[in-house]
Amino acid sequence: MNLVPLPAISKSSLALVLLSAAILIPLTTVIVRLPGAHAGSGSVSSTQPATYLPSISDMMIGTIQPRHERIWRAEQAGDWNFATYELGNLRGAFGRLGRAHPIEEGTPFSDMIESVIQKPIEDLKVAIGRRDDADFGKAYDELSDACNSCHQALNHGTIVIGRPSGAAQSDLIFDKAGR
Repeated sequence: MNLVPLPAISKSSLALVLLSAAILIPLTTVIVRLPGAHAGSGSVSSTQPATYLPSISDMMIGTIQPRHERIWRAEQAGDWNFATYELGNLRGAFGRLGRAHPIEEGTPFSDMIESVIQKPIEDLKVAIGRRDDADFGKAYDELSDACNSCHQALNHGTIVIGRPSGAAQSDLIFDKAGR
């Protein structure tokens, strides 16, 4: 990459833009947070800005299900390092889900999640660590069954998780890191 020195005029223009941004960004943040700064905000009387809390479904579809599938795809491709990485991310996503939605259907949701996934996640960790395809398949199926039992308990039995079929619809390239 060739770096060519900028002319003096461009450097001063860049400095002016950066200074303007340094002033405008914090100012804009303050203005946006002021009560009445948004159209239709008259019905909101809180001094706290509204925060977005993804629904359980949003978190399942956006974080948990893709990670669950990526673990499978990684093992199928023999990319055990990526399977390990995604397993850690899956565990973290379940933890965030439980913290975001502490009670569901009158049940402590984080406790329910932990009791359902603890053993299958640990079994997957062991199988991935040993690079054991047979144990991996068994543990993966146990995790899917655990997910399905939770769906049943929360009256979402129409959602059934299993082994992915067909080609991956992803832009991930397995086992290319570090080459």
